[in-house]
Amino acid sequence: MRYEPLLHIVLYEPEIPPNAGNVGRTCVAIAAKMWLVRPLGFSLDDYYLRRAGLDYWAELEWEVVDDWAALERRLAESGTGQRWLFSARAMRSYTSVSYRPGDVLVFGSESKGLPEPLKAAHEGSLLKIPSRPQVRSLNLANSAAIVAYEALRQWG
Repeated sequence: MRYEPLLHIVLYEPEIPPNAGNVGRTCVAIAAKMWLVRPLGFSLDDYYLRRAGLDYWAELEWEVVDDWAALERRLAESGTGQRWLFSARAMRSYTSVSYRPGDVLVFGSESKGLPEPLKAAHEGSLLKIPSRPQVRSLNLANSAAIVAYEALRQWG
């Protein structure tokens, strides 16, 4: 292991390789682990995925799992903390909670977000990044960075 993850960032069924690559770079920068939940909208050998991560990919702690159930099993084995799920239509802001080391930040796919049954099952942990109504949602990589750095800010 290259580092003990401070956070876990989950991309649920990501579709755009540069977003995953940029989230991977953020994970290296803050000592987070990136989790990718299949199906993926790209190959893990994708040029654009690797290009976005540049030479950081070798330093990244990451894992791919087949589905949400497999992710939950692996997170339990890893001894992770609270799961926080993000949706543009959630009621609470991402700044309204206290993050702890080991927490899990879950982001949905670029075109669909998180599935409704998953959001309903984690309603108490559903958060949003506020934005004006003219914007449907923020970029996936930007959203992950915003929330991850809020956690770090809280920890001082």
